[in-house]
Amino acid sequence: MTRYGRARRTSLSALAALLLAGCGSAAAAPDPAPAPAAVSAAAAAPTVAAPVVLTASEPLRVRVPAIGVDSGLVDLGLQADGSLEVPAEGFPAGWFTGSPTPGERGPAVLAGHVDWAGSPGVFAELAQLAPGDAVLVDRTDGSTATFVVTLVDQVAKADFPTEEVYGDLGHAGLRLITCGGEFDGSTGDYLDDVVVYADLVA
Repeated sequence: MTRYGRARRTSLSALAALLLAGCGSAAAAPDPAPAPAAVSAAAAAPTVAAPVVLTASEPLRVRVPAIGVDSGLVDLGLQADGSLEVPAEGFPAGWFTGSPTPGERGPAVLAGHVDWAGSPGVFAELAQLAPGDAVLVDRTDGSTATFVVTLVDQVAKADFPTEEVYGDLGHAGLRLITCGGEFDGSTGDYLDDVVVYADLVA
């Protein structure tokens, strides 16, 4: 695993705006009818469940039962060129400290090697995950954030989906990143990245 594009914790919501508008019409009734009882705006409004989010708490461990991952986590920052720092060895995985803690609103980012010095790395089987698989992150406050995979994507490094990985979310999400695709012996790097997207469920 090497570089994954420029990481940003700052809001990217200004890149797009969603405008919602509503209209309606009413026809006159042939006979007057008694006015209905007044209903407060709060009572009339539909009930919308709030997204599941947790308070900030740094991650200690990531577990992915479907592929046998059970790893501690090291802190990752940015390199001098602005790219995401990577773990120093094949194990353990790392948490990008510029992203939310897993379970907070927004995209928490974990990264790990697919291999290291000829041996499988912590995320060697990451590409084998499928939607519905669970990812559990143990946190320093004693809680466990449980995520469910929604998408597994493999993209060329030149086309790394920065917006999708680091962009603002209205819910608590998780991104797991490693290398994938063919290995280029001339550069010592893989040609693609594997990105797993997951959402908090508990």
